[in-house]
Amino acid sequence: MLSANISVRDWQAKYANNLHERLLHFSVITIEFLGTLPHQREYEVLRSQLAKSATSIGANYEESQYATYREFIAKLRIVMREAVETQYWLKIINTMQIGDSTKRTWLVTEISEIVKMFGAILSKLKGD
Repeated sequence: MLSANISVRDWQAKYANNLHERLLHFSVITIEFLGTLPHQREYEVLRSQLAKSATSIGANYEESQYATYREFIAKLRIVMREAVETQYWLKIINTMQIGDSTKRTWLVTEISEIVKMFGAILSKLKGD
């Protein structure tokens, strides 16, 4: 089982050139984190939406690797939209201060980095 106890800086240094592994790790930690949310009906939308958007980031990035150039850019735009949506759900959860605080803090930091990375990638591709 992967752990959120590893710092973002340590994770980035260890897997700096492996975005696939980083996005997989983010998905796994997100799923683990969702298990720490209160089991009340009103939190089900947070659990469902965050699970879908967070895991979609890595899935769409994986698909982009086997696409034409035009499809690649379209997939990266989807990745960016899913990352921004994930960031939104995590902002709500973080504002409410629910779930495991260590994993929550790690996820909020990591999704911020993911959004910045894909923003930079897309801005460079727009010049093509």
